[in-house]
Amino acid sequence: MERRDFTQLSALASMGLLLPLQACRNKVNLEHQESGGSIPFEALTFQLLTTWSDAMVDTQIDDPEKPEVHGALYCKACNRIHGRCMDAVYPFLYMADKTGEQKYLDAAINVMKWSKNVSMPDGSWTVVPDPKSWRGITVFGAIALGEALHHHGHVLPKEIRDDWTQRLQKAAKFIHENFTIDYSHINYAFTAVYGLNFLGRMFKNEAYIDHSRQLADEVPNWLTKPNKLIFGENKPSDEPSAKGLLPVDLGYNVEETLNGLVQYAILEKDEQLLQLLTESMNGHLEFMLPDGAWDNSWGTRQNKWSYWGSRTTDGCQPAFALMADRNPAFGTAAFLSTELLKRCTINGLLAGGLHYESHGIKPCLHHTFAHAKSLAFILDNTDRLPEISKKIALPRSKAEGIKHFPELDVWLAAKGPWRATVSSNDVIFKKPHSQGATGGSLAVLWHNKVGPIFTASMAEYILVERYNQQPQPNGEDFPLTPRIESNRDGKWYSNLFDLKAKVKTNEKNNTLNFEVVTQLTDRERAILPDSNYQLNYSFSIEKTIIVAKKVNDTPLDKEASLVLPIISPQHEQVVQVSENLIEIQKKEGKISVMANVPFIIVKTKKKRVFNMVPGMEAILVKAVFEEGTNEIKCEITVG
Repeated sequence: MERRDFTQLSALASMGLLLPLQACRNKVNLEHQESGGSIPFEALTFQLLTTWSDAMVDTQIDDPEKPEVHGALYCKACNRIHGRCMDAVYPFLYMADKTGEQKYLDAAINVMKWSKNVSMPDGSWTVVPDPKSWRGITVFGAIALGEALHHHGHVLPKEIRDDWTQRLQKAAKFIHENFTIDYSHINYAFTAVYGLNFLGRMFKNEAYIDHSRQLADEVPNWLTKPNKLIFGENKPSDEPSAKGLLPVDLGYNVEETLNGLVQYAILEKDEQLLQLLTESMNGHLEFMLPDGAWDNSWGTRQNKWSYWGSRTTDGCQPAFALMADRNPAFGTAAFLSTELLKRCTINGLLAGGLHYESHGIKPCLHHTFAHAKSLAFILDNTDRLPEISKKIALPRSKAEGIKHFPELDVWLAAKGPWRATVSSNDVIFKKPHSQGATGGSLAVLWHNKVGPIFTASMAEYILVERYNQQPQPNGEDFPLTPRIESNRDGKWYSNLFDLKAKVKTNEKNNTLNFEVVTQLTDRERAILPDSNYQLNYSFSIEKTIIVAKKVNDTPLDKEASLVLPIISPQHEQVVQVSENLIEIQKKEGKISVMANVPFIIVKTKKKRVFNMVPGMEAILVKAVFEEGTNEIKCEITVG
């Protein structure tokens, strides 16, 4: 197809896009205007997809003499090619169709040419150019290519369209022959529920559709009680922990697994499943923070928590936007999530948290090409979407009190402007060391005025998935979770490793109270002798109080301290007003932290520490147990 022919054809298609976007602009409601003039959901989605697509085109390698790299998207953050970059074929072909710009068509064609480097004879694609590497990602590549061909294949030359279709048939066959309910982590099987159904309809293959229905019949067996959260993000996927907890990861569930199930249920018009998924999504939605972040502080695969979701998943937009007619708050979630993705975009690429730019961290390309697929899907299905707005508040925006999730041993607290998460979850991902927040830790503290104050990281940042995680910068690894810690005989001990911490709660005098009994252990779970401590958290409208105290006549440990990593990017002014008072000036307000003992601001290589989980900078504030000090009391206020 010549450029002139493509441009003429695509110009007609792009006119079709302008109509719904213009209509969308006319629907701006009073809430949008009052919130500072935010644009309608579909327009925001198209704007962000355009930004990401342009930046991805700029990363594409143009070297026809080197087919091993030509057409691939090069990740400058990781200094490598991510094998799944072929997923970008869908957003590229969408943009080619809707704008008529040749660069997008070329980008789509060339990234698929490069995909031959990860293409296997059995129809699979591998996660890296190594025939021995993981092939399960085939289901995601197949859906991306299938959506691209289904919606936009008409812009391709016939020979290329036929070639891609034949290659997709091989991938569909591989999925059909290999995917079972226990193929891997549950996100693979439940994504295949949609993939097999969609591809079965595309190729008129009843065996694929039947297979998808068989997998879908398993859904009720993979929901926790009582909140119907999807479990299965571990190996074995159904193995309970010592406390009897099953492996749940919020990031994977909301940004990947629920998408596949909702898309399938809508295709099948399965009302019973749609009702069950509505209940499950209601349970998951409890964990969205008021700024659109997904609170995966406690998740099984917290090693990939990126504030807005999870590093290599696709985004929550398909499931939550499609289901907004059943609960308008789902639409709010999709909208706020998209706005947060935009806030985290740096030079056109999606960064893994709020402070990548502040700390000089390059965003991994994987975030962008994965999430771009979901935005393309939304724009291809605007006619199926209910009205998406922010009229209905999120559960966590209007919550008051304490809610315990027994299947997680996680508590959510809400009092006035404060939102908090306390975790004693004991599930370990890829034993023995990788885990989300536990030990009765204050995994999240969030305030309506200034946003995140604490966000948990891994106790130790481990490259559990070396192809899917960026290393920590500066050669430093400081966990962001508030904690009690001690260094004894060259070992680090903390409540962050304590899988047996016990938590009690109550509400008195208009204050929410938590009492945590814990011991300090090392990474191997060896208990530090005489390290019995109690942590208390209390939340009132005016303040949050954190108390760490020795119990049962625990002797003085001169190395023991309470560490509070307070979220703060480098540009914010930090003043130690006195030895007991620290103030952090944010654009939206001032955080004051006052204690009954002197504070130490820990010196690091830069003005702030940075942790990839969940992509935040923080200032490390430390209070030491001194002679005659049985407890450390810290009071946090926001003005």
